[in-house]
Amino acid sequence: MAPAAKAWLVAAWAGYVLAPWYLADPLSALGSGGGLWLGLTRAPWLLPVGLALVAATWPLARGLDRTRAARWLVAAGMGGLAVLWLQGFAVGLSGWGLGLASLLGAPGPAQGGMGLGAAMTATSLLMLFCAGLAGLGWCRGDAFVTSSIGLVVALVGLFVLFPVLTILGSAAGTPGGGASPALFVSRLADPSIWGLGCLAGNGTCGVAWNTLFLAILVGLGTTLLGLAFALIATRTAFRYKKALRLLSLLPIITPPFVIGLALILLFGRSGAVSALLFDVFGVPRSRWIYGLPGILIAQLLAFTPIAFLVLIGVVQGISPSLEEASQTLRARGWVTFATITFPLLRPGLANAFLLGFVESMADFGNPLVLGGNYEVLSTKIFFAIVGASQDQGRAAVLATILLAFTLGAFWVQHAWLGKRSYTTVTGKGDSGLAPPLPRRVAWLCYATAIPWALFTFAVYAIILVGSFVKAMGRDYTPTFEHYLTGFRIEQTPQGLFFSGSAWNSLFVTLKVAVLSAPFTAAIGLLTAYLLTRQTFAGRRAFEFGTMVSFAVPGTVVGISYILAFNVPPVEITGTGLILIICFVFRNMPVAVRSGIASLSQIDKSLDEASHTLGARSFTTVWRVIVPLLRPALVAALVYSFVRAMTAVSAVIFLVSAEYNMATTYIVGRVEAGEFGLAIAYSTALVAVMLVGILLIQLLVGERRLGRRTALAAAPAPALASS
Repeated sequence: MAPAAKAWLVAAWAGYVLAPWYLADPLSALGSGGGLWLGLTRAPWLLPVGLALVAATWPLARGLDRTRAARWLVAAGMGGLAVLWLQGFAVGLSGWGLGLASLLGAPGPAQGGMGLGAAMTATSLLMLFCAGLAGLGWCRGDAFVTSSIGLVVALVGLFVLFPVLTILGSAAGTPGGGASPALFVSRLADPSIWGLGCLAGNGTCGVAWNTLFLAILVGLGTTLLGLAFALIATRTAFRYKKALRLLSLLPIITPPFVIGLALILLFGRSGAVSALLFDVFGVPRSRWIYGLPGILIAQLLAFTPIAFLVLIGVVQGISPSLEEASQTLRARGWVTFATITFPLLRPGLANAFLLGFVESMADFGNPLVLGGNYEVLSTKIFFAIVGASQDQGRAAVLATILLAFTLGAFWVQHAWLGKRSYTTVTGKGDSGLAPPLPRRVAWLCYATAIPWALFTFAVYAIILVGSFVKAMGRDYTPTFEHYLTGFRIEQTPQGLFFSGSAWNSLFVTLKVAVLSAPFTAAIGLLTAYLLTRQTFAGRRAFEFGTMVSFAVPGTVVGISYILAFNVPPVEITGTGLILIICFVFRNMPVAVRSGIASLSQIDKSLDEASHTLGARSFTTVWRVIVPLLRPALVAALVYSFVRAMTAVSAVIFLVSAEYNMATTYIVGRVEAGEFGLAIAYSTALVAVMLVGILLIQLLVGERRLGRRTALAAAPAPALASS
């Protein structure tokens, strides 16, 4: 038995014998002793778990050969996990579950949610199962790879698929708790979902077509804008590209509904731009910002940074030697860009579009503020859950449609990329200098990015001004009242006292964001490594599974977590842990897609060279792959940190009095009509997140590819000829 397997076996016994098996639950009469003690005294259903551990210990006690020991570990790990999971559902908080009450008599014994002991035992059994598979030759006998696959599959299954399946299981549910396939079909065929009245000019299109059309526009728009910013940042000597890069990232660090409020203050009937156009040019005031145009602009502002973060690493990874070879053969700049550079960008473009598409479908804040009569699936799901009808089945059907659209986008992305190779980072020396952009491409990028950056600046200027005036649109008297209300600090005999009403939610939000970001990046990039470097059964299905939580609207994620984790066996609702877990697996797809885009450029020969020199997989990942993934690591850390600070739709159902998040505090102020305080808090959040992003970039550093660092192009407008 390998040393790692022995260590996991010790951890399994420690969790079963020593650690408290249950959470501290006042409703549970079983107490918080170890699993073995509880099994012998009051909870006999826990004893089969001990039998699985005995079976796992048997190979060590008998000194069996590797193959026989591996078979014992596979059987013990699989059996122990199955028993652990079944007993968790068979004995619930109020008695028998899984239909056992009718067979054994109600109500039966009860147990609370699993605690530290159960978690240690389950994790150790999983690792022993994976060690057994490695001993049988799975994944070339690499224990690190098999353990990584097993761990990620288990985490995604527990915290992504299980909650989603819990709520989707109610798609055919009846009000009485039964199931009716006919009811599911009638809900799915609702004309309000699939209607095409807009094409005939006598009505509106269904909510599904509205959502799909908007998502396609956002996916294309964010990809093109992100590409323009990435090319300017990496392939030009534009004097103000640092400021341009900062402006391109500002929207990602802002709560979505704040951007919507700023657009209303600019373009609403009483907005600054509307008033200017009316006073100067006589343009009538209108409500054009409400509906498709407003949602589209807000989502482009909010999601372009995601495309930029994905694409900048891909652009940096293109080997200059390929473009230099093209120019050596006397190809003009435009031909080189069209035939060499752009095709190598396809992995980044595909992943950027997929993320923009999925983000648009899952967005809730912008359609809620700016939707008007343009309905989308996310808001329809929200009102189906919390509205007067409270139709959970209808919400589940709409969520199923969202998943179907995401699966379609996922398939189109793979079909477009095909089986071509996009490797540009190899083990060979490469000190080439990336050529400047062709004149036409550069000017097109400038014409796209600079106006958008100026528009972004105007939006944030409105946000900043709104935090320092009494009432935006009515009373422009300068004041610090909003900041003092939220962030007042008083000197007392006992020391500083944070008396502002916003401090508690800010501290909780920072704690949750700082804890969730590293886990998000680690699990996401590890998943990307497994998907691009390993071959195993069900790999494509596993890749789609990692995108499920990203496709489902935050409102559905919040409700599904409540339904799945409010009762045993995993009972974590109302704790800070559920917020961290929600953010980790909600934001993990960005780390996965960014990692896949970067890994597709890194030649596998680097891995093979490391293995040839005797390095194990973990050493190869840590010493070779991770340093080359720094752009993807920055993207994952920044995105997960910022999303944890600004998320609204999922956490609004998961917060508690003890763990209140910044965004829920802001939503409460908006509902109370305190817009100045809400905007002031949002401005403070932007400042905090800017500091956090700078710290992340400072700690992670930049990827070094051994290339020259001369200017990529002459200062604009003296650009290279086409």
